[in-house]
Amino acid sequence: MAEAARKIDFIDVRPAFTQADADALNARFEGVSAGEMLKALFAEGTLGHVAVVSSFGTESAVLLHLVAQADPSVPVIFVDTLKMFPETLDYRDTLIRRFEFTDSRTVTPLPDVIAKKDETGLRWSYDPDGCCEIRKVEPLARAKHGLDAWISGRKAFQSVTRKNLPRFEIEDGRLKINPLGDWDKAALEAYFEAHDLPRHPLEAQGYLSIGCEPCTSKVMPGEDPRAGRWRGWDKVECGIHTVSTPVADPDDPANQPAF
Repeated sequence: MAEAARKIDFIDVRPAFTQADADALNARFEGVSAGEMLKALFAEGTLGHVAVVSSFGTESAVLLHLVAQADPSVPVIFVDTLKMFPETLDYRDTLIRRFEFTDSRTVTPLPDVIAKKDETGLRWSYDPDGCCEIRKVEPLARAKHGLDAWISGRKAFQSVTRKNLPRFEIEDGRLKINPLGDWDKAALEAYFEAHDLPRHPLEAQGYLSIGCEPCTSKVMPGEDPRAGRWRGWDKVECGIHTVSTPVADPDDPANQPAF
């Protein structure tokens, strides 16, 4: 993928959607299946410039299959933090081929930012929030530049921080769609079986929520599905799923965190 403009504007999206729009879409598609909802939205062009963002984790195949069934030309964005499991990169390639997506995009951290802020590659071990910011949040902000809407794979059951998740919400001026927000684990498993979807190679080893290799561990029986992420830290999200201010220019010294 051609790298997006390096400098992120303070506001980089047209104010195409409002909370009233999100409320109306939530009401319109209440009780409608996720697949039918996506087909209708893509056919109508309701979403403007839209892409699906995927981590290619253990549950990602369900959303990607639904999107591909509705329109395989929808761009798929993957943030490669350069700390991913090799199995995740292989799984990404497997799903893109299997579902016949025609526009697969990978975005990575800026090399000079990594050189300045994570020269040793160990920032994850003492500042996981800062590591996520430069390796995931900022790259995704660049990838979303120019999008009116984006599709997320979040589900309410995954964590207490994701309860009461609406299908449509407004985040930083964009429409954010959570087609699987009300799906539970049983529904996901049934979909995997019904469509014979490939599994992430690490799932069988106990990795139920997979992010960067250094910050991902196996989930023990009875634990929250995301308990294996940032184990030992008071952290449950990487930062891309929280309402935040627009991303500032990473080259501006005033925006560089102290170590």
